Amino acid sequence: MPRRLLGLGPAILAAGAVGLIVLPLASLLQRAPWSSLAADLRADDAARALRLSLVTSLASLALSIALGVPLAWVLARRSFPGRSLVRALVTLPMVLPPVVGGIALLYAFGRQGLAGRILFDLTGWRLVFSTSGVIVAQTFVAMPFLIVTAEAAFGSIDRRGEEAAATLGASPAYRFRRVTLPAVAPALAAGAALTWARALGEFGATITFAGNLPGTTQTTPLLVYLDIESGREGTALALSLVLLGVSLAVLIGLRDRWLGNP
Repeated sequence: MPRRLLGLGPAILAAGAVGLIVLPLASLLQRAPWSSLAADLRADDAARALRLSLVTSLASLALSIALGVPLAWVLARRSFPGRSLVRALVTLPMVLPPVVGGIALLYAFGRQGLAGRILFDLTGWRLVFSTSGVIVAQTFVAMPFLIVTAEAAFGSIDRRGEEAAATLGASPAYRFRRVTLPAVAPALAAGAALTWARALGEFGATITFAGNLPGTTQTTPLLVYLDIESGREGTALALSLVLLGVSLAVLIGLRDRWLGNP
């Protein structure tokens, strides 16, 4: 009997874990306004928020790739004083409460922030409460996911191909473009998908730094929050289903990379 109970205990705890995750999602699906879903998504504010989310999340992904991939390569391939500290700092937003990240962005890039004041004085351009601010906030929160994935890929690939290309006279830029990048492309694609999904769902840093202005900074998660607060449950649930579907699609697409084939 004790052995039987011992074997049953993990199964009960596992079922509890599954229930804790699945039950809220099932409840969301059960409450979803399926009959009016298309109409809710075609509403002006919903369509506007979805369009803005798509534009800003793709821009955030592009910025994350442009800045994050070179940084990941440096962290994986170069030794320099303080590398561990740099790695810790650039991955900190993964565990930092998003609203704290938004406050940090506000003090850095706000009108009176350290960099924001200089930027405004030189160009008259302000990031706070603007679409550009949404992109910055999303990048701040999402780029670490790409950096972690890319650094692991750069650090684990077989470097004999790069060494062979070097002995044949290939320049560092050519080796990176024709040898290194193709080797890490699957990992970079996985990291990019995860980064995009995280940017698409970003809420805390965005509302703190960029605000919730319809058509300018009101992304889909912000509209969901506003609609729930104002009692517009139908639109909020419809948009939540879109975000849920995107997240699920990304995770299913990355499942083989993380877990391998069952």
